[in-house]
Amino acid sequence: MSMAADDIDRFEASRPRLEAIAYRLLGSAGEAEDAVQETFLRWQAADVGRIEVLEAWLTKVLTNLCLNQLTSARARRETYVGQWLPEPLLAGDPMLGPAETAEQRESVSYAVLALMERLSPSERAVYVLREAFAYPHREIAEILDITEAASQQIFHRARKHVADGRTRTEVDEATARRIVEEFLAAATSGRTESLVRLLTEDAVSIGDGGGRVPARAKAFEGAAAVARFLRGLFKPSKAKRAMAGGAPEVYAWTANGDPAVVAVVDGRVVGVMCLEITAEGISAFRNQVNPGKLDRATARWAAADHGEPLFTAF
Repeated sequence: MSMAADDIDRFEASRPRLEAIAYRLLGSAGEAEDAVQETFLRWQAADVGRIEVLEAWLTKVLTNLCLNQLTSARARRETYVGQWLPEPLLAGDPMLGPAETAEQRESVSYAVLALMERLSPSERAVYVLREAFAYPHREIAEILDITEAASQQIFHRARKHVADGRTRTEVDEATARRIVEEFLAAATSGRTESLVRLLTEDAVSIGDGGGRVPARAKAFEGAAAVARFLRGLFKPSKAKRAMAGGAPEVYAWTANGDPAVVAVVDGRVVGVMCLEITAEGISAFRNQVNPGKLDRATARWAAADHGEPLFTAF
């Protein structure tokens, strides 16, 4: 069934918002794009003349597609090799969505996306729609086919779950770069004690290799253990160069609004390390090295004015 050009334009005007919602719900840019495309196919097949409010209809279809995806994703992640982390988005990626408020920025932070894995699909949907996109509970209730009171209860429960695990401090881009540079100087100094001073006592380091790149299945916990791991990670070796496909160029950047280390080999992003910053120091390192979750980062990197690397690793 063919669709009028103006109807296609109406959908395309909504696509950025839909992709931003789907990414927050799924933690995967590729899956978010697929969910939005399926929403478009359903829009094509619908009797558009009977749809009164386009945004509400599209959001309902997309959200329910994502809820189905989240349910099946939980089963897949039970057999995932090692730790599962979201797909990182580099600064400037339109899929990051709105960033006018602290709540919007925080909802797409790497730390909060990881925390949202603890939520049920319905908790995640209500949290994202309310916290990141300011949907009224009345509209959320209509989208999810629940009562307005239930939406409010689910939101408060989800918000508490996220808040209980959150210690992040928001920093601007200049501060983020300074923190990353200071961290990298300590990590490459060869002295564990200089790294420990930057970390909180309960710091953790988590890596996602997806079974395709070596990454420890269990997180490193505690400042001393994390510092030893990071010192070893940045120690040059032929084996590391071979595994990465060359000597990575290392940049201070931001991903999902967090300070980040980006490692690039021949224009291909091979690793994104997001730092979680608190008033007491760096509390977490989340390292995405699964090649299957770095394609969009590589495409974004190619379009970015990233300047010269801080150094070449390994």
